[in-house]
Amino acid sequence: VQLQASGGGLVQAGGSLRLSCAASARIGGVKVMAWYRQAPGGQREMVARITAGGDTYYTGSVQGRFTISREVAKTTVYLQMSNLKPEDTGIYYCNVVRGTVHYWGQGTQVTVSS
Repeated sequence: VQLQASGGGLVQAGGSLRLSCAASARIGGVKVMAWYRQAPGGQREMVARITAGGDTYYTGSVQGRFTISREVAKTTVYLQMSNLKPEDTGIYYCNVVRGTVHYWGQGTQVTVSS
């Protein structure tokens, strides 16, 4: 199973983007779906996650600006990003956890200009 992320691009500060990540085949028993990002020269960090029960978590810097959602039947996860800031720039990776197995997407570049 592969994850395909899309939706990244270049946007001005204050703009919006919607990232999508779809699995090539349905993954049953998913525990968590999440988005991570890696800024230039930085480490990969979790941005948002959603559990099987629908509970969501956001890192502080994106709280109130980003919204994670999913379609369980399609093993697809979305990240709606609004009021983007230059510090949101980075490569965004989707992640799906099933048991102890982690699936990763290939990453999609988000660049926010000031």
